[in-house]
Amino acid sequence: MTSTQLSGTESPLDALADRWRSLREAGPVTYDEGQKQWRVVDHQGVSAVLADPATYSSDLTPITPTQQDFETFRQGNFVGMDPPEHRKLRTLVSQAFTPRVVHGLEPRIEAVCASLLDGVADRDRFDLVDTLAHPLPIIVIAELLGIPADDHRLFQEWAGTLFGGDQLGDSLDMADLERALEAIAPTVREMNGYVLDHIRHRRAHPGDDLTSRLLAAEVDGARLADEEIVGFVVLLLVAGHVTTTALLGNAVVTFDRHPGTLAALREDPGRLPDAVEEVLRWLPPFPELGRRTTRPVVLGGHEVPADTLLMVHLGAANRDPSRFTAPDVFDVARSPNPHLTFGHGIHFCFGAPLARLEARIALHMLMDRFPALTVPSYDDVTYQNPAVIVGVRHLPIAVTRP
Repeated sequence: MTSTQLSGTESPLDALADRWRSLREAGPVTYDEGQKQWRVVDHQGVSAVLADPATYSSDLTPITPTQQDFETFRQGNFVGMDPPEHRKLRTLVSQAFTPRVVHGLEPRIEAVCASLLDGVADRDRFDLVDTLAHPLPIIVIAELLGIPADDHRLFQEWAGTLFGGDQLGDSLDMADLERALEAIAPTVREMNGYVLDHIRHRRAHPGDDLTSRLLAAEVDGARLADEEIVGFVVLLLVAGHVTTTALLGNAVVTFDRHPGTLAALREDPGRLPDAVEEVLRWLPPFPELGRRTTRPVVLGGHEVPADTLLMVHLGAANRDPSRFTAPDVFDVARSPNPHLTFGHGIHFCFGAPLARLEARIALHMLMDRFPALTVPSYDDVTYQNPAVIVGVRHLPIAVTRP
């Protein structure tokens, strides 16, 4: 099913399509004088940059502000690493966070979804983010890591601080970034200390959880240091949680904005996986990724010096007409759908299978429980800062029951 007709009051998320189209119309590679950075926006160019870590490094520390409290997190955050360090950490983590582990979470994800929705069983209106989209991924990941249930709320609070974007404008520049790092440093310090204590406890008292498996993982006689595990645990808890939260909110908003979508999915639930992929293409939670040039390069006919910040725009690339037929049409049956929302190459999102699984289960349960689900007023919806994450902070919905 395709849809171009939008319903209801305009949402700020609708304006992103025009913004991303303007970026593409300016050319596949442009220089933003205000932000002092280069931007790549076409699908082919973005894919090429992400596939070449030797030329386009994920380690931005030489050209971005630093903050001491981020150093512990950085040791195990392989999203910001290049080979061979990236390969070592990803291989070790892969031993513990296997596809089998993710698949085995399905019954627990279903149980958590059911429990959260049971909590609003007597209400015909509730906030989807507060009720389901926010707590679901935190509970699942925290349980997977062996985090005590009483502490789950801490990670919700920390994620809200780290990704709130309250210190930032509509577009990032180095001054914005430096202010943000200083503002969130106390939260990072608190989070690192908590996770390090948890890891040391698990080292002394191993259990049947992901943290214990990370401690036991070994490649060529090498194991992860406690500080390296901190980086991965924080990455999984925070970034993994935020992605699923944004994906669920974006799905409900997008389905609501395109009349007939939910009805079509109820008639044919087998389309739901394709619909999730189309939501990911349509509204990528993290619309831009940063890379650093390691040598002088020529991009789109432009000479780009070494040690230059290069932003690749996933949102614009996901609507590139040279790669997608009718890119500005939301089509839940779109196939193939080579969107770049989860990245490309060696840094393809490690948590993508879990985010997809959580989204499919949660959306299927929402459709199964509620014959009608709408956003009654977009005036009551609040949004994330799109410079940080594309998504909603609060999403009041109205439902009917069988």
